[in-house]
Amino acid sequence: MTDLLLTIYPWVKSLHVIAVISWMAGMFYLPRLFVYHEERVKAGSDTDDLFKTMEYRLLKIIINPAMTATWIFGLIMVFTPGIIDWSAIWPYTKAAAVLAMSAFHGWLVTRQKEFADGQNRFTGRQYRIANEVPTVLMVIIVISIIARPF
Repeated sequence: MTDLLLTIYPWVKSLHVIAVISWMAGMFYLPRLFVYHEERVKAGSDTDDLFKTMEYRLLKIIINPAMTATWIFGLIMVFTPGIIDWSAIWPYTKAAAVLAMSAFHGWLVTRQKEFADGQNRFTGRQYRIANEVPTVLMVIIVISIIARPF
C-alpha cells in the first residue's frame, strides 16, 4: 500500500490543489453574493429568485463537491508515509485552519438555507466581515504548508 500511495502522490497532490482552488473560489464568492442579495434585492422579486438559484447552485455544484474532494485527496496525502513531519507544529496549524474553514462552510450552508426560506438575519456589513474569514484561514493554511515557520 505504501508503494501505491507514493506512486500516486503527485496525482493526488495535483487533484488536491485543483479541489482547493475550486473550494476557495466558492468560499470567496458566496458571502459576496449574500452581501448583494441582502443589500440590493427586494424579497419576492425575480432578482430574489435569481440570487437564490445562484447561491444554491454555487453551493451544491461547486463548493460542496470541491470541499469533499479537498478532504478526500488531503486525507490520502496525510496517510502517505514520509510526507508529513508530525513532530513539527505546521501540520496541526494547517489542520486547525482546515477544520475552521469547514466550519465556515457549514455556516454558509445555513445562511444559504435561510435566504432560500426568506429568513436571512444578517446585514450586508456582517456578510462583508464574514467574507474575510476564508482569506485569513487561507493565509494560515498556505503559510503553514509553504513556509512551515512552526
